[in-house]
Amino acid sequence: MAEAPLTIIAHRGASGERPEHTLASYERAIDQGADFIEPDLVSTKDGVLVARHENEISGTTDVADHPEFADRKAIKTIDGEQVTGWFTEDFTLAELRTLRAKERLPDLRVANTRFDRLFQVPTLAEVLALVKAKEAETGRRIGIYPELKHPTFFKAQGFALGDMLLRQLGEAGYGAKDDPVFIQCFEVGPLEELRPKTKLRLVQLMAAEGAPADRSDMPYARMVTPEGLKRVAAYADGVGADLRLILNSDGSATPLVADAHAAGLLVHGWTLRRENAFLPAMLHNGTDLGAHGNMAGLVRMLEAAGVDGLFSDNPADAIAAR
Repeated sequence: MAEAPLTIIAHRGASGERPEHTLASYERAIDQGADFIEPDLVSTKDGVLVARHENEISGTTDVADHPEFADRKAIKTIDGEQVTGWFTEDFTLAELRTLRAKERLPDLRVANTRFDRLFQVPTLAEVLALVKAKEAETGRRIGIYPELKHPTFFKAQGFALGDMLLRQLGEAGYGAKDDPVFIQCFEVGPLEELRPKTKLRLVQLMAAEGAPADRSDMPYARMVTPEGLKRVAAYADGVGADLRLILNSDGSATPLVADAHAAGLLVHGWTLRRENAFLPAMLHNGTDLGAHGNMAGLVRMLEAAGVDGLFSDNPADAIAAR
C-alpha cells in the first residue's frame, strides 16, 4: 500500500529555513520539490482563515512589540490548558496585517532570524493562490495538507473551521477524492462531521500520549490498536502519527503501520527535523542541539517501517534521503 516514492509534506512550509507559515516558507518548500505544503488554520475575528500553528501568536509574530495591542493580551483556556498571550480570534484581518512573522525557534535556528519581520501572516486564500501560481510555473500538481487547529474551541467562538475550509477549497476547485488535498485534525468530531460533506481525504492526527481534546474517552493509545484503527477508518483515509508511535527507541518498527494498512489507512509520520534536538540520540552529530544530525538515517528507518509519507521542516533533505 505504501506509495513510491515516499510523499514528502513540507511541515509549515520549509520551516527549517524560513519562519513557519509564511508565503516565503511555503514557496521555498515548493521550489525544493515538496509534494504537499501544510498550512495550519485558525480564524480571525472577522472570520478569515489564516495560517498559524496556534491561535496564540506571541511566539510567531511581533505582536508583543505593538503597544496599540497591549490591551489584547489575554488568558484563555484552550483544549483544557490555560494559555496567555494574543489570539487571532481577537484581531481583524486588517489588524493582523500590521504584524510581522518571526522565527519560533530562534535559539536553534539562528539563521532564520534574519527573516524576522519581513513577512505577513498569510490567509488561506493567499496560500491557495501561491499553489496555483507555482503549478502554472512548474507544470506539476502541488498538494495542500491543511490542519484544523482547535476546531471545538473555535466552534464555541462561532467559527466552523471545517465548513469554512471546505467552502474555500471548493471555490478553488478542490473536491474530488483524487485531488491533492488531505485535511487533518487531532480532534475526532470535526473529521466525523466532514466525512459526509466531502470526498477529499481526511487524516486523523495521533500524538504519542494523551487524547483528542474533544474525546477524552478515546486516548491515542487506544486509537493505535487494530480495533481503534478500524474505528478511525470509518471516517478517515489516513493517520498522521507521532514518529514515536511508528518506531521503537532502537529504530525498529512498531505494529502501527502494518495495522493501519490492514485497516485501509495511509500512514504519514511527523515530524522530521534535522537538528540534533529533534533526532534520536543515535542519530546526533556532536553535542550542539542546533547542529544538523543524521536526518537521512531517520528517513531510512521510517521507509523500512513502511510509512506512506513524512512531514518535515526540511523538505529538501527529506527528498534527498527518500
